[in-house]
Amino acid sequence: MLYYSKGSPEEIITDEQVKEALRAVAETFRNRNKVLVLPPDITRAHSRAGMITEQLWQLFGERIKDIMPALGTHVPMEQDEISKMYGKVPHSLFREHNWRKDVTEMGRIPGEFVSEVTGGRLSFDYPVQVNKLLASGGHDLIFSVGQVVPHEVTGMANYNKNIFVGCGGSEAINKSHFIGAVHGIEKILGTTENPVRKVLNKASDLVSGILPIVYVLTVIGPDKTGALKMKGLFIGDDIECFNKAAALAREVNFVTLDERLKKVVVYLDPEEFKSTWLGNKSIYRTRMAIADKGELIVLAPGVKTFGEDPQIDRLIRKYGYRTSGEILRFVDENEDLRGNLSAAAHLIHGSPENRFRVVYATGHLSKEEVESVGYSFGKIEELIKKYDPSVLKNGFNKMPDGEEIFYISNPATGLWKAK
Repeated sequence: MLYYSKGSPEEIITDEQVKEALRAVAETFRNRNKVLVLPPDITRAHSRAGMITEQLWQLFGERIKDIMPALGTHVPMEQDEISKMYGKVPHSLFREHNWRKDVTEMGRIPGEFVSEVTGGRLSFDYPVQVNKLLASGGHDLIFSVGQVVPHEVTGMANYNKNIFVGCGGSEAINKSHFIGAVHGIEKILGTTENPVRKVLNKASDLVSGILPIVYVLTVIGPDKTGALKMKGLFIGDDIECFNKAAALAREVNFVTLDERLKKVVVYLDPEEFKSTWLGNKSIYRTRMAIADKGELIVLAPGVKTFGEDPQIDRLIRKYGYRTSGEILRFVDENEDLRGNLSAAAHLIHGSPENRFRVVYATGHLSKEEVESVGYSFGKIEELIKKYDPSVLKNGFNKMPDGEEIFYISNPATGLWKAK
């Protein structure tokens, strides 16, 4: 059922309109007494999910018993990040999702189904895993809040990804990422009909009637000045609200270029991007726009590690961002990588496939570290001075020396591709 639906490329939804929509939803569920909210973490700071979570807390009051950011494999949020994103919501309500330990399996999707949707390329069964708080917390209402935007694993972020990946366990996360990698990142980005989403939709069918989930989905896009605004808000308990949000996101979050780009510069906000695990959105979202033998410069002053998780960090350092064929061979030959398929998928997604050059300029990783994983090293002090984020505008820029570049201030907000 669709409880609220509003949005268009020209729309700008105000905070007051959001509040009115949430008030109507709160009235619909006025008899629910134990509410759980599942928002994104600080890596989706632009989603407006923080504001929505704060509004839900104000509307439901003491009936909201738990708030658990859908971390997936990300590191837990720090206290100042919680304050910054969720405003006045008491920190005592927040719970931490541990993707390795705190999960319950609610069923399995048979290998025959996985084989069918992957064209026979994979045949493992898929676990329907969620955090124990969802499965046995006794909540009579669960709000899943987040932004629908192009995504490298599921095609479009959010909806049931927030449940089965964001709040899922290691096996589910590993397998979902690997299904996407095997299918091919450039075939999956921006789509809603793909093998990963079909598996997640099957998982939704399995828990239907068991988990009382209502989705609150935003679409964020630039206005005429380039400032990010809420373009759409969709609230519902089934796939209809996701399909509407995804259709709008394809209009406002896709940038289609006439020709491939020779040089792209991407800036990673240090408060949002602290690892290449997250920062490689700079590669995922631009790879379909970069020309053969082109160059991507990643300005990453806050990137300190490769993986968000120490175990995955070790695997990235060990195997590097090699070609798809090499990574698939490493999976076949090495038990450690075979046991961490999400890491293998990440290595494939982050590989330029020897087609274009990636220059990573970080404020913390050394030249030896960056080059050991297959990227070129850039000096952050020099490059951030030459390509000053405070001066550059999103899109084409002509530098003082005549060089033409394409600049992106935040890769998480869209998808860039050539016709």
